[in-house]
Amino acid sequence: MTLRVGLIQTRTPASHAAALEHLTPLVREAAAQGATFIATPEASNILQKDKAALLPQLKALAEDPVVLGLQALAKELGVWLLIGSALVLREDGKAANRAALISPAGEITATYDKLHMFDVDLPTGESARESETYEPGDRAVTALAGDTPLGLTICYDMRFPAVYRALALAGAQVMLVPSAFTRPTGEAHWEILLRARAIETGSFVLAPAQGGFHEDRRGTWGHTIAIAPWGDILGELAHDEPGVLVVDLDLAAVAKARSAIPALANARAFAPPAALA
Repeated sequence: MTLRVGLIQTRTPASHAAALEHLTPLVREAAAQGATFIATPEASNILQKDKAALLPQLKALAEDPVVLGLQALAKELGVWLLIGSALVLREDGKAANRAALISPAGEITATYDKLHMFDVDLPTGESARESETYEPGDRAVTALAGDTPLGLTICYDMRFPAVYRALALAGAQVMLVPSAFTRPTGEAHWEILLRARAIETGSFVLAPAQGGFHEDRRGTWGHTIAIAPWGDILGELAHDEPGVLVVDLDLAAVAKARSAIPALANARAFAPPAALA
């Protein structure tokens, strides 16, 4: 089975209306190239690091204008569409960084809230405290896009291999890693981490990304990439400009890689080591 996928690279603006206007032609371009599964980056609906400016704009997922617009677009184009994430209000009024899978009928069939919050102080002096704005999820999520088994993750999750092992053991063959990676960490770690997650689990890894310098003055790495289960790069946007990457996935490659290196089957439980004095 071969699946043609389209990965969207964006430079999401700081308002919903502008974000939908930015995304729509890119999604249409991917569909025009024959993609039947299209994925957008993290924070596809709005990008604003100023909490005071962001929170008053957030909507519930079912009321978010970008989500509603992409549901209509998926139905019009007859494609599966993963909103890599939308920044939305939870039912309890807290904020969530939430992925949403949309069917060709325009229906949301699965959601995933980002598990790991990016709370860091980088050597460059850049810092982030996602946990001050977003409530983390508490479960890993697999989903089907037609017959294709997906594992849903978001950005910083890629640094936690146990998540991908759990998704693979649950049947996922294509790992989605929509991201808004910082430029210093992107240059150092982006490709190597994503290739490692593909090799460890014998899975395809698809990482649509934010890129460039945004209205809120943050810089993101771009370099949207698709990686095969053996770790080879199927395609990459080697820049940070908005664009579309379309690649074909031969899903038989998953079983081939997992048979050649049966790491998922060979792993053993073990007692933790004693703490060093």
